[in-house]
Amino acid sequence: MKKTERPIVALMYDFDKTLSRSDMQDYGFIPSLGMTPSEFWGETGKFQAATGVERILSYMYTMVKLCKDKGIKLTREALNDMGKKIQYFDGVSTWFDRINAFGESLGVQIEHYIISSGTKEILEGCSIAKHFKYMFGCEFYFDPETKEPVWPKLAINYTMKTQFIYRIRKGSFDLTDDTTINTKVENIRIPYTNMIYLGDGMTDIPCMQLVQNNSGHSIAIYSDRDEKALRKLLAEKRTNVCVKADYSKGSDLEKVIQSIIQTVAAESSLKAQSKELANKLGIEWKN
Repeated sequence: MKKTERPIVALMYDFDKTLSRSDMQDYGFIPSLGMTPSEFWGETGKFQAATGVERILSYMYTMVKLCKDKGIKLTREALNDMGKKIQYFDGVSTWFDRINAFGESLGVQIEHYIISSGTKEILEGCSIAKHFKYMFGCEFYFDPETKEPVWPKLAINYTMKTQFIYRIRKGSFDLTDDTTINTKVENIRIPYTNMIYLGDGMTDIPCMQLVQNNSGHSIAIYSDRDEKALRKLLAEKRTNVCVKADYSKGSDLEKVIQSIIQTVAAESSLKAQSKELANKLGIEWKN
């Protein structure tokens, strides 16, 4: 089968506490302020409560405000550098190559995406950034002269995350293009059945439900500290699978992902055979 004809499986990940062990800001950014994570997020919460500013915009404002107050020059390059300090769950560093190779062995093309409410400029500097076809995250607009952030370029809260699933489905990654994303197309690049969404908690529910309700696959990732909460998601049928955050070779998570890829490969093969048999009979085959 030609590469262009291969079925594509999209693995779409939340980032904080799904791939990384904590919020991405906790590793480099917050320590640079001389603060603890609880102190920084506490300041964010105070600003939100006092002003009514949306939660994601509140943390973006607080990042900029505290840097100015402390005389720290917050540039894209500085944020990129902070991404190098992120720590991941076991097996993440080798996960992408292993899953890609497994898909290749079955004639399936694997694509990885990030859909995060975290800071994209931090994501761009992380050690695993090269593995993603596209990363969606909150972005700043940087002044061309001062190189510092002056306005939010993009803010992604938990409900806004769902729009990026539509973009991935259609292959529409230009965020200034509002036409393609809202236009009905005949040939969908990645059907929902070939989508897998991995997230760690309540803020991932809209994405999990969107994918799951359209015959895709949602996976709730848990660490030891939040297993009880995610069991509740499984009991309420808001996710297909609830599995520990272990990306190591032979882990339960790897086995689940491999099973889904195998299913996609088998269904693709069946469709190809059905089309071939219909063509022999001179019948127009429709998927």
